[in-house]
Amino acid sequence: MLATRGRVTEGRSETLVWHKPVGDTVNEFQAIACSDTVGIVLPAPKQDVPLDLDKPGERWCPDCLALITDRLAALSRRLGSLNYIEK
Repeated sequence: MLATRGRVTEGRSETLVWHKPVGDTVNEFQAIACSDTVGIVLPAPKQDVPLDLDKPGERWCPDCLALITDRLAALSRRLGSLNYIEK
């Protein structure tokens, strides 16, 4: 899944938090799916990140991940109903 990263400091450690980007980067600001007002300032290039990310010090934003999985489930249901119609 295409994602943009943000950094979160948790205690003494820093964690990369991956977000689903929305639209293009505008004036060095990247909008993200989990917020209408918050985004990533001076974002790094978007990267392909697995949904089942299992890297130390990195995680998906739980709200972005929930949005992604909900949309994938809805798409799967729609495709399943199309397959039923074709049979």
